Amino acid sequence: MDKFIAHILVVDDDDGIRSLIKKYLNENNFLVTSADNAENASEKIRIIKFDLIILDIMMPGKNGLDFIKEHKKKLDTPIILLTAKGEASERVEGLETGADDYLPKPFEPKELILRIKNILDKTLKTEQVRIIEFANIKIDLNKLLILKNDNEFKINNTEKIILEKMINNPGKTFSREDIGQLIELDKERSIDVIITRLRKKIEIDPKNPKFLQTIRGAGYVLWIE
Repeated sequence: MDKFIAHILVVDDDDGIRSLIKKYLNENNFLVTSADNAENASEKIRIIKFDLIILDIMMPGKNGLDFIKEHKKKLDTPIILLTAKGEASERVEGLETGADDYLPKPFEPKELILRIKNILDKTLKTEQVRIIEFANIKIDLNKLLILKNDNEFKINNTEKIILEKMINNPGKTFSREDIGQLIELDKERSIDVIITRLRKKIEIDPKNPKFLQTIRGAGYVLWIE
């Protein structure tokens, strides 16, 4: 079995702190990507599925708490707040906002590594299905690919979010409203277009779908044999 290497996003506006954290993480066999502000981080999470995010609070523009509020509903990635704001009330605010852990600066590198490993251990034990094969189809959410009869189709982040929810809830019907809340889109016609696009990638005959079906008056369901 291949060794699991976690990919961590480090978000901090301090170049020195980012470099220091990256050094510690690389020494402990983690893959690291960095961002110097919340906007940059938002761009990176749209194209990369990270296993954990280390996030500063006080940054120019959007702060760390704003980042969590913006993304936490659709982001299943655990977040550790690493910040100079270390008062008890500030820790509580960070955790209530949606962070999974909180470590004040200055920090002990060994403690950061232990906290990361503890969170990843829990995450892996409850990890959702991200690769599934049925008929002549393979959906790989890690690589954002659908393989069908030796043909390869790329999926975008919106399609990934919908598929991930359906794959982990097989046989459950999702209304247009349910899907709209997942991807933050309230236009029913746009949701229908996304489903049609997914069918072209999944179905052998998209006009007569066997797997991603419409339940009249209710929504959409993914049937996996």
